Amino acid sequence: EAAVQSALASLNPPHLAAMIVTYGPSSYYHSSMRHNGVLELRFVTYAFTMASTSKEAIADPNIKAALDHACANVWDWLKAGPIRRGCTPLRLVPSYEQWCIDLLTHARYDDYWKQPGYGPRPYYDQHADVPTLYVGGWYDSYTRSTVENFIALSRRQKTPVHLLMGPWHHGGAGQPLAGDVSFMPDGGLSDYETVRLQWFDHFLRGMDTGVETRPRVRYFVMGGGPGPQAKAKVMLHGGVWKSAATWPPPGSTPTPFYFHAHGSLTPQPPTGDPEPTRYTYDPADPVPTIGGHLSAISIPAGGFDQRNDPRFPGSRGSLPLSARRDVLRFATAPLEEAIEIAGPIRLKLWVSTDAPDTDFTAKLLDVYPPGPNHPDGCALNITDSICRLRFRNGFEQERLAEPGNAYELEFEMYPSANLFAKGHQIRVDISSSNYPRFELNPNTGGPLGVERRTRAAENALHHSQSKPSHILLPVMKR
Repeated sequence: EAAVQSALASLNPPHLAAMIVTYGPSSYYHSSMRHNGVLELRFVTYAFTMASTSKEAIADPNIKAALDHACANVWDWLKAGPIRRGCTPLRLVPSYEQWCIDLLTHARYDDYWKQPGYGPRPYYDQHADVPTLYVGGWYDSYTRSTVENFIALSRRQKTPVHLLMGPWHHGGAGQPLAGDVSFMPDGGLSDYETVRLQWFDHFLRGMDTGVETRPRVRYFVMGGGPGPQAKAKVMLHGGVWKSAATWPPPGSTPTPFYFHAHGSLTPQPPTGDPEPTRYTYDPADPVPTIGGHLSAISIPAGGFDQRNDPRFPGSRGSLPLSARRDVLRFATAPLEEAIEIAGPIRLKLWVSTDAPDTDFTAKLLDVYPPGPNHPDGCALNITDSICRLRFRNGFEQERLAEPGNAYELEFEMYPSANLFAKGHQIRVDISSSNYPRFELNPNTGGPLGVERRTRAAENALHHSQSKPSHILLPVMKR
């Protein structure tokens, strides 16, 4: 349990000698339970799941039956609105009901989020200085946290700190599949258990397994495969393992790609003053989550063609998500040569809204060209993010928006490593919901976690010379 290990290490216990931390938090507020101010709903569903296996449920079959039924219908409870005290089966296990309400209502970064059990970030300076291997996945729900812990503690510790990042989702370390995507032949990492054993043999048993002479960072660059196959749903995206002394790896350069009117994405900034691109975000009709960085929630995680799919709640039909009116798509021309990225990914958006508050989402995609197995192309999700407008000036304060004003919104996506092959397109989709990965913004500006009202918001993305919205991709020198 990575979170428990990190909480213990934050107390610097004298008998801790070495760790392997797989899929763990750095700060539950900033990039786990909450994400740029927005609650990840997997923890609400997790509260129901944990309550159904609690000591109260084990002791009372009636409580167990009620909570099992609630877990089977958890999407209905989410749709019913914010969890209110005494109004859901969580009332049968008050400790989990209170925990769920706390997650919903502690929207700002306050003392609640600074307890050691919610991640080591506030305690890095007192963290145990022991050899630590951090293991993460590009489709994990703790991708950013894993990298943050490695960077922060490798700067502070005298003992070795290493990083292993594969193309995996939560719980899938060492496996070759993540969602509908295969990273064969190399993504499976057949020696994963050997890697773990060698770490502990070296630092706990004094056996020289060579781990200290290896590069500190080993990461998988996704991409380069042939794509969707005719007789299988699996997409062969491929990829290769690489090593580096640091993260981001040497040669990774933040490179802006600018959004333009009419949907283009280029390294050249926009000129002139075109009208912003406007759309309506209605919480009653959110953009459905199709894979991505998920865990503890009963929908598939990993990479998927971003189109409506009956496996995902809220999907209707089979059209691509980009066909929706509330999804803005910005894409490069088909690439004349491959572009490899590895490192952090940031967005700088200029936005406006007629609502007191709203959210803006972003999704980075690797778009395969049309082919016999996918006649309208295939848009593979690489990473995504969201940011709540009221937290544009920091997470310890809330400032509502004023209609007509344009605001600069800067936020981080989960890091990644991917090769966008020749002939592919790099695409960024912008919207205001990604549900049920993230809670819905009711757009009212009311207190978060308790608001029952909702309204539609008229949102806009600016892409002009004075308001140049763009994404910063960590392009590798080739």
